[in-house]
Amino acid sequence: MLPVRLLADTSSEPVLPGTAVLRMETTPKRTGTFDGAWWPRSRDLASQLTGLLSALTARLGPLARVGLDASDWDERPGHLVVEGHTVRIDWSAVEDNTMIITRGDQDHFLFLVIPPQTAPSSARAAMTMAVRDDNDASAERILTATGITPGGRTGVAPADRTGDVPVGSSD
Repeated sequence: MLPVRLLADTSSEPVLPGTAVLRMETTPKRTGTFDGAWWPRSRDLASQLTGLLSALTARLGPLARVGLDASDWDERPGHLVVEGHTVRIDWSAVEDNTMIITRGDQDHFLFLVIPPQTAPSSARAAMTMAVRDDNDASAERILTATGITPGGRTGVAPADRTGDVPVGSSD
């Protein structure tokens, strides 16, 4: 049997475009709505998601699937290859600013996805709120409470593929 590998809590690390804030446990005792929050730099899925999935794979082992909202991304591939392993991508049209990562049969992790063009202070506040242990707010409520309005979600920041830091500031 493989040992259970957990992700480090990165909620106190700097929040910059291209980072993820994680508070993830692989136990049924998780509290709060979200296991993590992610702030991609752009809507270019391959350049953004591959780095995040590589970092998660390094800590959790192979991932099976990712569920994403089709309206958040410029392209919609059916899979990505991460660390030599194919990760299936399931698309929905719910426009709820969430991402589901699946590892194995029982491990499902829910992430809040911050729109790329969000101001740093609002992104930091939304990510912090999402990973609080007692958070039970929906993505919509978190984004609204932190000043990220639907009108503010329509603009797209230009793709920036330099300096991506997918999880925290460094490992």
